[in-house]
Amino acid sequence: MCGIVGYIGPREAYPILIEGLKKLEYRGYDSAGVAMLSPAGLKVEKAKGEIAVLETRVGNNVPPGSTGIGHTRWATHGAPSDINAHPHCGCSQEFAVVHNGIIENYLSLRQWLQEEGHRFSSETDTEVLAHLVEHYFTDDLLQAVSQAVKQVEGSFAMVAICEQERDKLVCARKDSPLVIGLGEGENYIASDVPAFLNRTRRIYILEDGELAVVTASVVQVFSANGRLVQKEINEVTWEAGEAEKGGYPHFMLKEIMEQPRALRDTTRGRLINEGRDINLAELALTPEQCRNIERIFIVACGTAYHAGLVGKYAMEKILRLPVEVDLASEFRYRDPLLDPNTLVLVISQSGETADTLAALRLARERGNPVLAITNVVGSSVAREAEKVLYTWAGPEIAVASTKAYLTQLLSLYMLTLYLGKQRGILDGQSLAEMGTALYRLPSQVESILGREAELREISDYLAPWESVFFVGRNVDYAVAMEGALKLKEISYIHAEAYASGELKHGTLALIVDGIPVIALATQGAVLDKSLSNIKEIKARCGHVICFAREGEINFAREVDRVFSLPAAPDIFMPILSVVPLQLLAYYTAVARACPVDKPRNLAKSVTVE
Repeated sequence: MCGIVGYIGPREAYPILIEGLKKLEYRGYDSAGVAMLSPAGLKVEKAKGEIAVLETRVGNNVPPGSTGIGHTRWATHGAPSDINAHPHCGCSQEFAVVHNGIIENYLSLRQWLQEEGHRFSSETDTEVLAHLVEHYFTDDLLQAVSQAVKQVEGSFAMVAICEQERDKLVCARKDSPLVIGLGEGENYIASDVPAFLNRTRRIYILEDGELAVVTASVVQVFSANGRLVQKEINEVTWEAGEAEKGGYPHFMLKEIMEQPRALRDTTRGRLINEGRDINLAELALTPEQCRNIERIFIVACGTAYHAGLVGKYAMEKILRLPVEVDLASEFRYRDPLLDPNTLVLVISQSGETADTLAALRLARERGNPVLAITNVVGSSVAREAEKVLYTWAGPEIAVASTKAYLTQLLSLYMLTLYLGKQRGILDGQSLAEMGTALYRLPSQVESILGREAELREISDYLAPWESVFFVGRNVDYAVAMEGALKLKEISYIHAEAYASGELKHGTLALIVDGIPVIALATQGAVLDKSLSNIKEIKARCGHVICFAREGEINFAREVDRVFSLPAAPDIFMPILSVVPLQLLAYYTAVARACPVDKPRNLAKSVTVE
């Protein structure tokens, strides 16, 4: 998945497609390609790497034609390569498809299509769509696409072209965005508005389940049951830079708001039957291998390390296994005690973090099994680990990680439930209760994001200060560390996190009149102790902003402000409690006029020690 473009009209399509793909480069990608309906037939050109690599490969041999589709790919199924790049074709090379999303049942569809005589050339789930369209085609591309998407489970935004119907593009969407640009005697399709914003501002926004037939002069939109839909034309008022961010002022805010979708993508095909069961067959771990694990090391850096700290609480509580969490930069220098029954779990958003890679290689040298949680298919971490659990967060542009962190947490929770099931620790009822709670989290995150105005007010109080403290007990302490990191890295406020029980051991000396203290109090077993710690801060005139589960009225009486969180099992509360901390950091940085997406001295991917 990543960027889709399509064009049909009187002009040569290739330069328009390339221009559109370049407008979508901000989304991140690992390969690019185009498919053109030329006079000589369907021509496909694609290449691993940047769009410039594709342009060099095409050179002066530009395929002619006024109808075409293009794609920049962010790998999900299959490593980055020329073959795995989009567009994908059927057997006859008369059909081409580009696709964003994840097809959950692609393996069963692929097997069935192979039994029907179809031949596959890539590792991708998308190629299934091309063969499905080919399989169902008689003389109507719309009917073939409609039949194809009915067979698909998962998410998709797709565009198809066909040699036999050269005067049209057919597109469809479910869960992944797709827009149609309305020109004069020409029309466009894209996954995001910037692809054609310099050519038209009049658009149709496709809704879930809708399909469209796009010709040079007419656009027809249909519902899933085949009824013609009268669409409202939307006029884009954003400037190009704003449009890249989906109308948001910064990528960070856009990515925070994308978190419900990212969480749903992470669970897709894994939390099944609305969470009542879990399927991580992609790990190919036998029950015996799971039972043989006697200890777990979690190794990561920065935000991923904080995710690992939360994972430690969950794994020790549910699996009753000892879990150690190490900073990757320290792991190999302390000569860790590893044995064959220790699972080493490495976490890296980019999959290229130098210290994490070094830790992974040390574990492999010592013969330990290594499981990676990462966001990037084909990354070094993904290639070198024995097992990989992808987060499916999608590209993350802002330096401060938000949706990658949340999907790492969710992946750790799912891994914990899976190991509990495989080891025979969780019975069916317990698994169903926990899985159902995980399944509900994306909707609960949405409810928090709808209350961002409350957090802006709190940020106005934080912005003038040069120090802010975060406190919490149990897993709340791990979340406090992530909240402090977010605030310090983008607002440049000195922010520190402390375990609440440590306040009397020196930290209270830092409390002065009015200083902001962010208190997390979501863990039922330690609520009374958390309240006592808050009273200690208030007795010294600290300004306490508390994040607690809804209904905890005792905290409202003792603090300066309470932000109520939706209810979830204690162990899963970190996914909910960290979201307002992300927004708090964001709005504080904005209030201080800081460069939110690119904070000073920091890089997105740390590829050196």
